[in-house]
Amino acid sequence: MSLIEGLLQTSSTVTLLGTVLFLLVLYLRSSGSSSEEQGKEPPGPRPLPLLGNMLQLDLKKPYCTLCELSKKYGSIFTVHFGPKKVVVLAGYKTVKQALVTQAEDFGDRDITPVFYDFNQGHGILFANGDSWKEMRRFALTNLRDFGMGKKGSEERILEEIPYLIEVFEKHEGKAFDTTQPVIYAVSNIISAIVYGRRFEYTDPLFTGMADRANESIHLTGSASIQMYNMFPWLGPWINDLTRLKKNIADSKMVVTELVRGLKETLNPQMCRGFVDSFLVRKQTLEESGNLDSFYHDDNLVFSVANLFGAGTDTTGTTLRWGLLLMAKYPHIQDQVQEEISRVIGSRQPLVENRKNLPYTDAVIHETQRLANIVPMAVPHTTSRDVTFQGYFIKKGTSVIPLLMSVLQDDSEWESPHTFNPSHFLDEQGRFVKRDAFMAFSAGRRVCLGEGLARMELFLFFTSLLQHFCFSPPTGVTEEDLDLTPAVGFTLNPSPHQLCAIYLSIYLSIYLSIYLSIYLSIYLSIYLSIYLSIYL
Repeated sequence: MSLIEGLLQTSSTVTLLGTVLFLLVLYLRSSGSSSEEQGKEPPGPRPLPLLGNMLQLDLKKPYCTLCELSKKYGSIFTVHFGPKKVVVLAGYKTVKQALVTQAEDFGDRDITPVFYDFNQGHGILFANGDSWKEMRRFALTNLRDFGMGKKGSEERILEEIPYLIEVFEKHEGKAFDTTQPVIYAVSNIISAIVYGRRFEYTDPLFTGMADRANESIHLTGSASIQMYNMFPWLGPWINDLTRLKKNIADSKMVVTELVRGLKETLNPQMCRGFVDSFLVRKQTLEESGNLDSFYHDDNLVFSVANLFGAGTDTTGTTLRWGLLLMAKYPHIQDQVQEEISRVIGSRQPLVENRKNLPYTDAVIHETQRLANIVPMAVPHTTSRDVTFQGYFIKKGTSVIPLLMSVLQDDSEWESPHTFNPSHFLDEQGRFVKRDAFMAFSAGRRVCLGEGLARMELFLFFTSLLQHFCFSPPTGVTEEDLDLTPAVGFTLNPSPHQLCAIYLSIYLSIYLSIYLSIYLSIYLSIYLSIYLSIYL
């Protein structure tokens, strides 16, 4: 009996080794034949079967690994995330050529398993084909109608600013985490445009919605979720995926409830926001007999979730980076405040003031450039077989436009790794646009909320700097403030606290110090003169 078992075990081992050897040979043959038959493929590190280049990638900071690989393999190269082949585009010229010059070829979205799980191909961000085209077109048209980038949005932002300032004031100059108040303020702008109303910062429905969106974006960029995207069968053992699923389910339930409330009070003659406009279009199509359009509940719910999530995280994160950088570089903060004081005084900053605040505008742009909050963009795929810079890229290949390599391109920026507002100023101190500034990506998938985001950043930033001086907490120096980003789909600042000292108090302290120094100098000079005359 033991002899038979031994033979069976030997047979199983030989079979297993034979299978592994066969698959390895098949893999080597297939990986070599495609380039011979269809053309030369982009170079890259040799992948291992199944694992790909996983052992070479820092899954917490894959963008850093990709930037290093670009130094060895050039501006277009191949890397394998597990068994998945990905083409990486690095540097301003290469990324621009792909996303702008050959926009149709590189314009599709790569929908990874985690995003497909939660969107099912619906909505705006993680969709392709006719549904995506219709939803994006509708979103752009209606967001413009409801004031995105125009006077309507400016009024909404100006309405929100006092609420944010009030929260900052309540801390009375003591150290606090800026995350929640900033996220809530920014969330209210997109809420006003989408739902037609703002929410109180104490509303649990609203705070839960904003906090979940913030946490979900953080989880999406975690190493464990990247592992899931490479090997979906690992899903049941990934805790972050379980938390993410709960967040998405809870958010979908809240959005559905808000949409239901708007539907019950809908007035087709007076749309309050994006949701109303969508419901009216859906109703009109159904009344005309079109029951199979793209205007269905799934597209509505996921479009709203996409707008809320993307519109909140990116702008809120950039604004938080801006405040952190002001605390770290007080001499730059002083120059911003001097310019605001000289040009605007105590008046409320308006969008029209931007052209007269070149240094402040440059600081905001430099914050976006250095913060580099979406370093690998949202991945694309090729819509057809493409020959690009002499290399063959097959239809459906995942493509990463490495925005970090654009925003820190040595050939485009004088000091790419330092915070230098002069990148956006000429010799006369006037603001200058830079072609390599691709903070909003480019081409067919460029951020559709760019106009709104630019307006929010300018108005919130200038208003906060007009009222507060930002500094590290007591016992923490400017050098101690860490600019290392936290792990996430977008790059948030690491957890930190700042002091927001109300500027009138700050100025009174500054003036009292200045006067005391001045008086002591004056008295010492007076005393020395007096003594020299009378003694």
